[in-house]
Amino acid sequence: MQEGWRNSGHMASLHGILFDLGDTLLDFGPVNTLKLFEQGARLTYAYLQALQLPVPTFRSYHRRQLRAIRWAYFKSRLIRRDFDCLDIIRPLARSMGHDLTPEQFQELAWRWYQPLSQQASIEPTLPEILQQLADRDLKLGVVSNTFIPGAVLDRHLDSIGLLRLFVSRTYSCDIRYRKPHPNIFRHALNKTGLLAEHTIFVGDSPKADIYGAKQVGMIAVLKDPIGRRKAYRIPPDYTIFSLKELPKIVEQYLGVHGASDTKGQYP
Repeated sequence: MQEGWRNSGHMASLHGILFDLGDTLLDFGPVNTLKLFEQGARLTYAYLQALQLPVPTFRSYHRRQLRAIRWAYFKSRLIRRDFDCLDIIRPLARSMGHDLTPEQFQELAWRWYQPLSQQASIEPTLPEILQQLADRDLKLGVVSNTFIPGAVLDRHLDSIGLLRLFVSRTYSCDIRYRKPHPNIFRHALNKTGLLAEHTIFVGDSPKADIYGAKQVGMIAVLKDPIGRRKAYRIPPDYTIFSLKELPKIVEQYLGVHGASDTKGQYP
């Protein structure tokens, strides 16, 4: 579903690829947010009980946590800045008389996220595709809008064998700026040691990913697995159904500019 060359009439050399996380690298499918939140609440409640810490009734605990997260989420959209859910979890824990270590807070955050992580899947050949791209001396990175702590998302990526392939991960909860704000893309580029014009960005959101990436001059690839996004105010440079199509786009850039020989074949 490639959509041709860039409008500039020539092709830049390629040094790296940055990816959105949710519904690009990790496919979550339809999400019942309230159900997943309740499952996370039960896991964290059981964890606190196992630590023999005082807790209210589950109903009170669940409702208080949900109310706090909803307010933080609403406020973040209002001010267009993200938040870290640990900034919500810590004061709530203190209010219950809990004195947790940093490691225990990280474990608590992981258990909140765990039900969502269990719903995620990846394309079957994704690890091989990413490895082949890395073997072409391309720097790979992640840029994600999220209020889930970066350490938790890194733990998820590590558990499925992908973390080692990304030289950088940029999470909005850490720098507060959300896509499509140009600052999050610039931060990721600087962190990865890349220039925008030599970097592909792959994402599933026309506004957050494509508009945001093109604002800073990146090559924008839209992942649209069911072909439902036909009209784009800011069109992508390429549209793909699956990440399996990405290497063909990459080869157009590397082939033209004589990058290092391929170390194997793409899946």
